Amino acid sequence: MDTRLREQLLRQSGAMGIELTQEQADRLMAYLALLVKWNRAYNLTAVRDPAEMVDRHLVDSLSVLPYISGPRLLDVGSGPGLPGIPLAICRPDVAVTTLDSNGKKTRFQLQVKSELGLDNLSVVNARAESCGLEPFEQVISRAFASIEEMINWTAPLCRRDGVFLAMKGLYPEDELRALPAGYDLKSSHPLRVPGTEGARHLLILGRV
Repeated sequence: MDTRLREQLLRQSGAMGIELTQEQADRLMAYLALLVKWNRAYNLTAVRDPAEMVDRHLVDSLSVLPYISGPRLLDVGSGPGLPGIPLAICRPDVAVTTLDSNGKKTRFQLQVKSELGLDNLSVVNARAESCGLEPFEQVISRAFASIEEMINWTAPLCRRDGVFLAMKGLYPEDELRALPAGYDLKSSHPLRVPGTEGARHLLILGRV
């Protein structure tokens, strides 16, 4: 990929206090190259411009890195692997599972796993409510659904002592008022994502 895109990735991640190793940057750029290539044929994302993909997909995904603890993380409604694949690249110590019901998107993810040698990544093609996975310590979603829907659909996939990480734009006051009984907001973190306009927030929720 273009060296300008790599420099852009390193600059934007550095502005968030995230210093990528050469291997991590190589793998993120290889993922971007595959996403650009496959997107032409399979329409995996509405974002077409590679420079825009760096900011809106890679950097946005990396913005939650400080809040990832594992040891197992489930990315629900992962689409083409966001944020799951960038997180798996940067946290090889965390077992990341991506879940999506769209076959062409999970086939793309499996290709990425194979080409990049991501041993800590598992890709599951299924619906959240019927996948039958063992519960995880952390369940994350990025633009997947409302918080209420996220919890209702994925509650069995999160351990009793686990947390849900909801990546949102504007602070979702209405969604938080509609939280299912027995759940509450543990913490809220404004995310500063260089190169993207508008507010970004990470909400961490769990059982009361």
